[in-house]
Amino acid sequence: MTAVSENASGTDDFAAQFAAQWAAWHRRHEAARADEHGFLAITSLNWLTGESLTVDGTPVTGRYSFGVIAERDSVYAEWGDAEIEVAKRGGNDIVRPRHPDNPLRVAYQGTRAYPADPRWAIAGRYFPFDEPRPTTVGSVADGLEHVYEAPGRVEFSVDGRELALTAFAGHQPGGLFILFTDETSGVTTYAANRSLQLPAPDADGTVVVDFNRATNLPCAYTSLATCPLPPAENRLPVAVEAGEMIPG
Repeated sequence: MTAVSENASGTDDFAAQFAAQWAAWHRRHEAARADEHGFLAITSLNWLTGESLTVDGTPVTGRYSFGVIAERDSVYAEWGDAEIEVAKRGGNDIVRPRHPDNPLRVAYQGTRAYPADPRWAIAGRYFPFDEPRPTTVGSVADGLEHVYEAPGRVEFSVDGRELALTAFAGHQPGGLFILFTDETSGVTTYAANRSLQLPAPDADGTVVVDFNRATNLPCAYTSLATCPLPPAENRLPVAVEAGEMIPG
């Protein structure tokens, strides 16, 4: 394993600073997760196939246009203190109401995580494909599939073992998004998947794979999610003892 640090001596001061930066990041991530209209507030998952709906207090049947919604996009409508998500997943239109008083959200007390450890911030290298590769992955929702464009892969080593992960486009410009499982999955971490956002690689492809920032997707908390599963090649044959653990 090649760990990344600004201070190669690995002093206690550096470890403390690394842990403090991780703790601040994790607090922000937890706050977003527990937002009053976040994923923990969803109360149902409804697949639109022509049933009667109520829009602005008026019953609607048959066809009602919410406008064009792109795959994996969502639009939201507010009603009282509730927020209603209309989205497209796997080619299907869905509606998910989000209520701040949903018991799952009210009872949420945070997610355990491994202590931040600089050894799991690993220097890797990004290798772009000649052309982005459409990659079909499964979903935690039965019968649903997701298709992502994979622009390349990230290679790195753990304890001298060469590994690679297929990467998708990330949230930030030039950034990368990775879905993976490892030998901790189903033991100390969520069985189906974990996710990792990486910054845009340097010009030479160098990128830090910081597993301390591996997070659970919404499906770790609710059955009302449609989260994607990792591609088969992203099932790491090592125990990544870093990042978020199985929710309590």
